[in-house]
Amino acid sequence: MYFSFATLSGYVFDDAKRPLFFLLVGFILTFALTRLNTRVTRARGGSGLGAGSIVTAGGLHIHHSVFGIIGMTVAGILEFALQPGSPWIEFFALCFGSGAALTLDEFALILHLEDVYWTGEGRASIDAVILGVTFITLLLTGLTPQSIGEVGDLVAMSRWLGSALILSGAAFVIVSYLKGKLFMGTVGIFVPPVAVIGALRLAKPDSPWAHRRYAGNPAKLERAHRRDEGFNRRWRRGKHYLWDVIGGKPHLRLPHHRGRHDDPGDDLGGGSPSARR
Repeated sequence: MYFSFATLSGYVFDDAKRPLFFLLVGFILTFALTRLNTRVTRARGGSGLGAGSIVTAGGLHIHHSVFGIIGMTVAGILEFALQPGSPWIEFFALCFGSGAALTLDEFALILHLEDVYWTGEGRASIDAVILGVTFITLLLTGLTPQSIGEVGDLVAMSRWLGSALILSGAAFVIVSYLKGKLFMGTVGIFVPPVAVIGALRLAKPDSPWAHRRYAGNPAKLERAHRRDEGFNRRWRRGKHYLWDVIGGKPHLRLPHHRGRHDDPGDDLGGGSPSARR
């Protein structure tokens, strides 16, 4: 066990993987500090740690995702322009990871074009952060898409076969995403059978695949709804509980619609989303 840990540690900290490790550290630390700030701000009724979002004298609320986008842009441009060695490449990776965390922490706001941070819809930001951490971690631990690793062996046999392997793997991942199975699609990039399972199973009823492919098949759409309701009963409440532990329990509800991220039993009060910080 010690040997395995030492081997993994040496692999993570080698020259090729070190920047990715710093990116992951910046991502996780920034997300944790940002959620701590917003939760303390909410608990104090709008007086938080003074970090993250800014309200100008004119009443303009500058969300922390703005700083994240700026951070990613600057770090990315400097990395491509300068192509520095250590320690600057690690510093730029740390900045890029921090910017990505600030941006994905408000992914739901960007998706809905509305301040949904402390509503049920805001849990989509936690989904995005978990997917981001999963993707980076899989890369960091040395997993690569299996189709890419196998192409080197197959290219001697047939370039067509290698190309078909990559395209088929990509097709299953894309179909999984279109069916609303984002986590399975992401893991399927590295472990193709997971993407195959996601692509073959029924789509989620509110996914792009269901809207386009099940519109003329009411029976299949009804099956998708029943399966999704079963998933809600078994897993979604548990997932929402875990997400609320990570990011804080929503306490607001948008007045004009009820999102699929809201649990029927959630005790969400009214109020303006602007009161979240």
